Formats: sequence, C-alpha cells, structure tokens
Amino acid sequence: MYVDVNTIITAGSLLTAVVVIFSAVFAVYKWYLRQNEQDKEIERMKSEQCLLTYGILACLKGLKEQGCNGPVTEAIDKIQKHINKQAHDQED
Repeated sequence: MYVDVNTIITAGSLLTAVVVIFSAVFAVYKWYLRQNEQDKEIERMKSEQCLLTYGILACLKGLKEQGCNGPVTEAIDKIQKHINKQAHDQED
C-alpha cells in the first residue's frame, strides 16, 4: 500500500474531526455535571437560609415578648408574610 500526501491529509482531517466532536461532547457533559452540582448547592443554600430565617423570627418574637414593639412587630409581620408566600409559591 502506497501512502501519498492526500492519504495523510485525509487521515489528519478525519482525526481532527473526531477530536473536535469528542471535545464538544465532553464539554456538554461537563456543563451538565456542573449544572447538577449547582442545583444541589442551591438546594443546600435554600435550606440554610430557611433555617436562618426561622432563627431570626424566633429572636424577633423573643424581643417582642420582652416588650420591644414598633420595628420588631413590623419585621415579624414581614417575615411571616414572606414565609407564607414561599410556602404557597405566590408572587407579590
């Protein structure tokens, strides 16, 4: 079998095309994995934020029991309204 310049160019073109296709598929796969990882991180952050919100609400209710009114009562109402909206997935 005789290998001439055209055969080498064709083989190089084929190899390049295969590498480009594989690279594109691999890039899409990495993007998919990154999206899944970000979704998990967002869920962890939402859970942590929920816990912090309930903690702040408990602190505000404690302040209200000690006689603090005004902004404390307003903040409690806003947090409870926000929690209710989130529980029912409602918009403003």
